[in-house]
Amino acid sequence: MPSSRRPRRPRRPRRPIRPRRPLSPTLTALGGYTGTRLIGLAVLAIAAAATGKDGLHRLKGRWDSVWYVRVAENGYGYEVTLPNGDVHSDLAFFPLLPALERGLAAVLPFDAATAGLLVSWTAALAAAWGIYKCGAHVAGERVGVLLAILWGVYPTAFVQSMAYTETLFTAFAAWSLYAVLRGRWILAGVLCAAAGLTRPTAAALIAALGITALVTLVQERRLPLRTAVGVLIAPLGWLGYVVYVGVREGSPSAYFDVQAAWGNSIDGGVALARFIAGLPWPAALGLCAALALLGWLIALCVRQKQPLPLLVYTIGVVLVSLVGAAYFGSRPRLMMPAFGLLLPPAVVLARLRPRAAVPVLAGLALASAAYGAFTLLGSGPP
Repeated sequence: MPSSRRPRRPRRPRRPIRPRRPLSPTLTALGGYTGTRLIGLAVLAIAAAATGKDGLHRLKGRWDSVWYVRVAENGYGYEVTLPNGDVHSDLAFFPLLPALERGLAAVLPFDAATAGLLVSWTAALAAAWGIYKCGAHVAGERVGVLLAILWGVYPTAFVQSMAYTETLFTAFAAWSLYAVLRGRWILAGVLCAAAGLTRPTAAALIAALGITALVTLVQERRLPLRTAVGVLIAPLGWLGYVVYVGVREGSPSAYFDVQAAWGNSIDGGVALARFIAGLPWPAALGLCAALALLGWLIALCVRQKQPLPLLVYTIGVVLVSLVGAAYFGSRPRLMMPAFGLLLPPAVVLARLRPRAAVPVLAGLALASAAYGAFTLLGSGPP
């Protein structure tokens, strides 16, 4: 008697499970950097809610951000006279960020202050990408990824989420240096000129390109045309704005006079020494230790034999930040674009396994976020 059971269908062979492709180093760098900034924003939001303050306003409507928005909306010409007679002029602020704020606000449905945040956040990603490319060129992709993430956990990294010029300047600087490292001098000069329209710190970048070209001339006894053109283009942004202020005010030294009125004159570090001398000895000792750490990092950069343009730029940014008479609390922020300082720690972290490196980076991100929330919700400038 035939069986009533139906014959079993042959099983289809299972498709082989394809291993997931790892993220590209570029996406890893940008994702890691974005994660650090999201942590900072989350901590700020929680702290602002707990204290009843407006965290978003702290990012786009305080300190220098107000000056940039005023320039964007009304152009140059605003001054404030302080009780002691000092005059603060908006000519101290370079024009590229307010120009971008004004342009975006004209074509998009939000105000100049919000446009400043959009510029800053977009530039932050461009800066992290450029920093990754520089680090990968010098020491490999893993180091480049960690370098970008470390820049996101810098102690004053909260400024990278504000409508400030640090991210825009660092983006131009990082890509300009990367262009030099790849021998693309004309592009490097154009990016350096754009940096010169963003911050006065562009003097360090101009010096990096100029000294690198000079060393090339001495070593090779010739200077390629593209190198010479790039070096000539590099200072045009910075120099153009200084000339503009001079013509507007009728004095060749007008820009420097404006900066001096803000207390930003170059005094060779005298103001810094006086500030340290006026502190209680425990605070003075701690600050001296921090400066010693900074010197040690610079020495490590030299021992690491970083490429000449990156090394000159890093040292130049640090020197510009220390030799001026600016308010001391702003100096760590002014040094933030010197991402070359983070290359030695990035190399050390690259030797660790991910399970050891990730907790370190997470702890640094939380510490940076906590400090950022404390500063932004407090009364002192960054």
